[in-house]
Formats: sequence, C-alpha cells, structure tokens
Amino acid sequence: MNAAQSVVGRRRLSQAELDMIVTAHEKFVTGKQGGKRATLRFIQLSGLDLSFRNLVDADLTGSLLEGCRMVRAKLDRASLFGCDLRKSDLRQASLVRADLRGACLRGANLGQADLTQADFREGQIAIPHPRRGLDTLRHEARQGEVDEANFSGATLDGSRFEGVSAFKADFSDCSLKGAKLSGANLKEANLVGAILEGADVMGANLEGANLSGAVLAGVDTSTARVSGASMAGAVGSVTPEAISKARELHERCLSNQRWCQTGGKEGAVARLDGQDLRPLNDKLKGLRLTAMSARGACMVGVDLSGAQLQGANLQNADLRAANLRGADLRGARLAGANLTKADLRQAFLSPLPLGPERQTQTGLQSVRMRYAMVQAADLSGALLDGADLRGSDFTGARVAKASFRDVDLTQVQGLDFSLPG
Repeated sequence: MNAAQSVVGRRRLSQAELDMIVTAHEKFVTGKQGGKRATLRFIQLSGLDLSFRNLVDADLTGSLLEGCRMVRAKLDRASLFGCDLRKSDLRQASLVRADLRGACLRGANLGQADLTQADFREGQIAIPHPRRGLDTLRHEARQGEVDEANFSGATLDGSRFEGVSAFKADFSDCSLKGAKLSGANLKEANLVGAILEGADVMGANLEGANLSGAVLAGVDTSTARVSGASMAGAVGSVTPEAISKARELHERCLSNQRWCQTGGKEGAVARLDGQDLRPLNDKLKGLRLTAMSARGACMVGVDLSGAQLQGANLQNADLRAANLRGADLRGARLAGANLTKADLRQAFLSPLPLGPERQTQTGLQSVRMRYAMVQAADLSGALLDGADLRGSDFTGARVAKASFRDVDLTQVQGLDFSLPG
C-alpha cells in the first residue's frame, strides 16, 4: 500500500474547515492579526477547492489532493512533499520553488503554471500505518511522477526533474531554461516548441519524444536516449560563425540608429534577414531601429525592450521569449512571426502615421503569440487575422478597431474590446 492509496489515519476536512484554515494562513502571510500558518500534513483534501487562495509557505506534506481545484493558487515555497496531486487542476498556479519531491502529479493540469525552481525529485515518503494511523509511520523512497501531466505554456526554468517519470507529459511551448532533467523518463513526451536552453538531459530517456521546433541551445543530447525522437526544426546552439558575426551585425544596428538620428543623412537601414541575433543579447535594448529588416531572423530571448522598431520588417522572425516591453512597433510587419512567451507589455502596435491622412497598420497576420504577456499594450487598429493567441494575457490592452478574424482565442485572458484606442 502506498501513500496515494492509503487514506487510513488521515483526517478528512470539509470545504468550510479548509477555508477557515486558509483564511487564517492568508492573514499570517500578510501580517494581519489572527493569522496562523497553515499546517495541513497528511490530511485528506481530495476534491476540494483552493483556487485563487494564497498558500505561500504552507505545509501540505503527504496530503491527499487528488482532483483538487487549485486554479491560480499561490503555492510559492509550499511543501507539497509526497502529496497525491493526481488529476488536480493547477492551471496558472504559482509554485515558485515549491517542494514537490516524491509527489504524484499523474494526469494533473499545470498549464501556464509558474514552476520556476520547483523540485520534483525522488523523496522519502512517510506512510501511515493502516490501523495505527499517524502514530506509526514507515518510510519509503518514491520517484517523482508527472506521467501524462499537462505543463503546456508553463514556466519551469531551473526546475529539478532528475530521475522523474514524465511519460507522455505535455511540455509544449514550455520554458525549461536550465532545468535539470538528467535521468528523467521523457519517453513520448510532447516538447514541441519548448525552450530548453541550457537544460541538462544527461542520461534522460527521450525515446519517441517530440522536440519539433524546440530550442536546444546549450543542450547536450549525446548521453540521452533519443531513438524515435523528432527534432525537426529545432533551434540549436549559437554557432561560432554567428558569434564571430555579432560585432558586424551590432554595427549595422548602430548605423540604423545614426540613420534615424540624422534623418537619413548618415548611416543606413539595417538588413539582418535570416541572421542569428541571439549573440547580441541585450545590445539592441532601447536602440532606434526604425525600418530595419530582420525577416526570418533568429531572435529567441533577445532583449528589444524600449527599442524603436516603427515600420520594421520582422516577418517570420523567431521572437520566442523575446523582451519587447515598451517597444515601439507601430507599422511593423510581424506576419508569421513566432512570439510565443514573448513580453509585449506596454508595447505600441497601433498604426504608424505617415502624413496628415496616411498611416500604415501593424501587421500581425498568422502570428504565433501563444502564452505572451500583452498587458497594457496598444494594439488599436492592428491586423491579427489568423493569429494564434492561445493562453496570452491582454489585460488592459487596447484593441479598438483591431482585426481578429479567424483568431484562436483559447484561454486568452483580459481581452476587452470596450477599452478606448
């Protein structure tokens, strides 16, 4: 009998009892009078609702949470050690640095959850005695398990999955930068479009896994089992050629800035089509790059925050996880670009005035903008026909007169067409 099956000796809480404990914990977290840290060790909580509740630093060690609804719950640094979380709903929950060692998350939904530096490794699990309950505990090592769990669009940067079983788990469009996946069983896992930059997959089982379009920069698969794995269109490490060319490309961008500053008298518009701009990292931040062309360029993770990109041609560019916060993209051409998990907060994507009665709209046709942060951006009049906006957050964004024909709005948040342009 394992912890997932054993309920003997575990106290069962009602929803009302749980709500009282969590309310006291929320007061504790915020420093209010009457607060008390939630200690919910080895409790039977299956099927209860903890959605939107604040359980930061709570202790839920060894508890049964099967089928719990925990949408957008705050569980940062919480102890979920040895918990049974099978088929639980943790969509958009925050589990930064949560202790999930030895936990069972089989079939759980963690879509868009923040699991930065969460620990899923093996743990020594305390098992209550079938008759004496918690008075007599035995310990057994249990592997972390996330088989068939849904992590689509989640952030798992720096997370620890060493030796974890993740058979057929869905990591599509995830950010797994620097994740520790050595010895993990990722057989038949869906890693389409995942950002695995710097991840450790030593000895991992990737047989039959789908890594199509994944970012594999700094990933050594030489000791991993990759039989039957698909890596079509995967983005590899920056090549020595790209590194050697970085200075020249940066000079072109600085020349573009001079062209802007002198009204075209000096410098020239930068032509960067098809180039790998990742080595430039944050060197483009805040630059004046009006009218520059970077069609089909690889710009994964590049910092373009505050850059002036009016009228720029970024068609089919790979801008996954790029920082475009506050960037001026008025009149830019972004058709077919990949902006999955990009930061577009406070960006300007409204039409670019060309004269008293002329303007050019920002083209985002067929753009892939999954799980992007678009809060408070100005998309007034933008063309988004055929765009894939799944899971993106448009809270506070202005979208008046924007075109949204044939757009995928699955799980989109905050889209409000009543806001003025």
